[in-house]
Amino acid sequence: MKSLKSAALGDKLYPVTIESKFNRRLPKIEIVGLASATIKESAARVKSAIESLGDFPFPPLEIVINLSPSDVKKDGSHFDLAIALLILLQKEGFNEDFFVFGELGLDGRVKSSAELFSILLFLSAKVGAAKVLVPSDIAQKAAMIPNLSVFAVSNLNEARRFFTDPEFAASCAVAGSHPLFENMIEIAGRKFVSNLNYELDFSDVKGQERAKRACLIAACGFHNILFEGSPGCGKSMCSKRLRYVLPPQSVDEVLLACAYNSLNGGEVDFSALRAFRSPHHTSTRSSIFGGGSSAAKIGEVALANGGVLFFDELPHFGKQILESMREPLEDNRINISRVNSKVSYETKFLFAGAMNPCPCGNAFSPGGSCRCTPREVERYKSAVSHALLDRIDLYVAMSETNANDAPSITSAQMHEMVTRGFEAQIRRGQSELNGKMSEADIARFCILDEDAKVALDRGVASYSLSQRGINKTLKVARTIADLAGSQIIIKPHIIEALSFRMRSEKAI
Repeated sequence: MKSLKSAALGDKLYPVTIESKFNRRLPKIEIVGLASATIKESAARVKSAIESLGDFPFPPLEIVINLSPSDVKKDGSHFDLAIALLILLQKEGFNEDFFVFGELGLDGRVKSSAELFSILLFLSAKVGAAKVLVPSDIAQKAAMIPNLSVFAVSNLNEARRFFTDPEFAASCAVAGSHPLFENMIEIAGRKFVSNLNYELDFSDVKGQERAKRACLIAACGFHNILFEGSPGCGKSMCSKRLRYVLPPQSVDEVLLACAYNSLNGGEVDFSALRAFRSPHHTSTRSSIFGGGSSAAKIGEVALANGGVLFFDELPHFGKQILESMREPLEDNRINISRVNSKVSYETKFLFAGAMNPCPCGNAFSPGGSCRCTPREVERYKSAVSHALLDRIDLYVAMSETNANDAPSITSAQMHEMVTRGFEAQIRRGQSELNGKMSEADIARFCILDEDAKVALDRGVASYSLSQRGINKTLKVARTIADLAGSQIIIKPHIIEALSFRMRSEKAI
């Protein structure tokens, strides 16, 4: 029995071992192991491609192909090449430690498939170092993926020679690397990619010192943030500049972001700049969370993973959408179930929301008069539930700017401070940034002195904090302490963290 490796993409990447066995029975190709119709159709493509070689008599035997593990559903035409090779090399000794991908044409050509690049990205993140044989038309792009040793063939005959001729195999190697991975920074033995692009700069934001301080804290610890203020005060400006000052990404984060983007059908390129997604408030629930009538497609909350998800005009989003946001914000994961598929995506994003103080927007304006009735204001604000607000770490009430306001800090300066705070979190041994810490991590890393404990107890009573609100306050205080270079959380850190809570809202 011979075997080769491949992979299937479902709710996650599943490495697949393709095994072959030849039996003295009526000639046919039998494919087992929860194979989809696309894979079962490969029998005809494989037979035609092998016959096109002209020098290989198709064996008059029953050929059983097993895709293991057999309890995982498998789909895709990229299994063709591995199946054909197992038939061609039945009497040959060869290196079975290769992942083989490629769709076969009837004339023996090896072609890429729609999801192959996504599979390679997930494979690099999951398996690490791996040797892969891929079609020539995707080889240069695949060679830029870290952790993969890429070899390329353009037809079935070359693939056969690859496993039987070591000299030819060596000539199939494709070398290449992306410039992004050549200049990485190292922190505590781990490598990260740091963004140096400040296309949208905080120097454009005049005044609003409290909002910029909140942005600095939010970026450093990946804390959810809500801006409330009159139209034109800078809510969207601050939100759109957050992505440029976020912490450096690990290689795995870059790969996962590219993999998710490729699932969305987007053009994929490795970038140090984290994702920024800003769906319109008229977007459907499926487009935001993912799904569809049959297949579970990726949505905005997963595409924002590792970056920023921005909801402008927050109260105008549908009630069902806003309430559904509670799961990805709390669990950092979204689970989508459909009849034919169940998919789970990571949702470790920084959520930024923006809203007016009232329907007309003038409630905070010293110069304009608010035309809204108390009932209209109440109806407008009630669209955002207390349970959702309780998942917001930082709340900022923004005032209108005036002619004397001036720029005070650049994105480069903010990014430098964020990076220092990020380094403190990594060197402390955290697996997640402060805003995404579990309760166990909070108990381990959020150490308070006695004065800070007293201040927190008073804040709990004054702000009517739920347990979630207490945890959010501790996480924000931990980030403030990191920005200040403090090992422990002291009273001023707790007081500042409490100042960003919504006192008027009682969370449930």
